[in-house]
Amino acid sequence: MTLHGSAGGMFRTVLLTAVCMTFFAANSLLCRMALFGTGMDAVSYTVLRAVSAAVVLWLFMALRGQRVLQHGNRRAALALFAYMACFSWAYVNLPAAAGALIIAVAVQVTMVGVGVMLGQRPSRAQTLGISLALAGLVYLLLPGLDAPPLWPSAIIFLSGASWAVYTLCGRNNSAPVAATAGNFVRCLPLALVLLLPSWLYPDGMWAGGGLSLPPAGVACALAAGAVASALGYVLWYSVLPCLSVPSAAVVQLSVPLITALGGAAFMGEAVTLRLGVSAAAILGGIFCATVLAVRR
Repeated sequence: MTLHGSAGGMFRTVLLTAVCMTFFAANSLLCRMALFGTGMDAVSYTVLRAVSAAVVLWLFMALRGQRVLQHGNRRAALALFAYMACFSWAYVNLPAAAGALIIAVAVQVTMVGVGVMLGQRPSRAQTLGISLALAGLVYLLLPGLDAPPLWPSAIIFLSGASWAVYTLCGRNNSAPVAATAGNFVRCLPLALVLLLPSWLYPDGMWAGGGLSLPPAGVACALAAGAVASALGYVLWYSVLPCLSVPSAAVVQLSVPLITALGGAAFMGEAVTLRLGVSAAAILGGIFCATVLAVRR
């Protein structure tokens, strides 16, 4: 490969990586906009996100001449749907930046915890990193006027833990895009199950006061599913082989920061001192638990 070609390939990798991280941050921003900004209910948002992602990924697989249900499995699909459902319910009352930080902690804590359960002893860097990230999370949630609400924070933590389980279910998958497509399609029956109580009891607690489909909220949900989720995962898995493990870990630390900037710019969310200190501790801890642990 020529120097010009090498430089061109590096620029393409950097550009696609930046687009992917923006898409991943957009998941939090679009959800918050739909649920808090337009008054859409969490059930409808979750279902539309799942359906739109499944349709786009099914079309992608069809264009490649592959059957979508040949890949993925029910366990991974259940974890994926739990991630999306908890994600939506939490963001009804949770600022986007705080939610993104809590998810980041939950993913790392769950993955290290599962490793310990399987007999894998965490390294010093992992222990230090997780401890620092948890300290940042505790500080973020300490009682105060600018602290995020505790119950939605617990739900978003469960969302992050579900995403970690989903990641672990596919850690040895040789066709991650195909598996993601299969898992989203397997989520569709779960979406119907989620809708049934809302149809039967439209004013009950399950529907959060009734189903609501404002056009702006529907647009956010469809964009989150078709673009930020489906297209984001396809792009991410295409660029991932070009990144080293430490590089892949580092770039993902940008997601909570992009989310915080987007929340401030588009929804007027405050970037407080508490949020800044917590973000520094959480992201620094995750850096130790991922990048430094790999390098040692």
